[in-house]
Amino acid sequence: MPKLEPYSRKLDYSYQLGVFPALMLLEAKPDCASRLLLNSQGLENEGVVKLRERCAALGVREELADRVLRRESKKDNCFAGLVFKKYESDLSDSDNHAVLCQITDNGNAGTAMRSLLGFGIRDVAFVRPCVDVFDPHVLRASMGAFFKLRVRTYDSFDDYRADFPGRPLYPFMLNGARPLDSVASGAQPPFSLVFGNEQTGLPPAFAELGQSVLIPQSDEIDSLNLAVAVSVGAYVFTRPR
Repeated sequence: MPKLEPYSRKLDYSYQLGVFPALMLLEAKPDCASRLLLNSQGLENEGVVKLRERCAALGVREELADRVLRRESKKDNCFAGLVFKKYESDLSDSDNHAVLCQITDNGNAGTAMRSLLGFGIRDVAFVRPCVDVFDPHVLRASMGAFFKLRVRTYDSFDDYRADFPGRPLYPFMLNGARPLDSVASGAQPPFSLVFGNEQTGLPPAFAELGQSVLIPQSDEIDSLNLAVAVSVGAYVFTRPR
């Protein structure tokens, strides 16, 4: 088997680290998995045993790879991981979307995707410049949610709009024109919830592209964490009316 390289955006494969997220990968995208990496210190772990059984049934090669797991996870207690081939997804025309513009923090990106899956939004567009969605640390933060989502990265927001013209846009902004509850109550799917960079948010021009939304908060803080804002927005927009 070829040597496994340190993760790079240029590679055609990535690493899903951790037992539970790896099981999620096998559940959602079994054909993408190519190699099971094992830590010699964790072979008796209950989750690892289950992972090995599942990989054996799928014909996925396993190998001891303590050094690779330590290198990619930056931890000594990562017991298992999967090597998988990168793939592209198409977003659904008929379902709601979340559009994450210029998100630069791996943890925020992964946590946001996990929340979106939890609240039933399965289509996620990232707009460059942004994280590499296949970075192992993004994947780890999503806890396997990534593989149950349809995720696509666009070079610009205009490219996203060209693919999905006419759908209602709800940009979340610190100076949004209407509070979250009042907007969400009248939203007709399919719609797109749009969120901006962790530091700068969305540019003012986004207020002209759709109905801008404000998440009411106390004046004790300047803003919510991006992943928190995505979670709150997705929950309120998707809860039963």
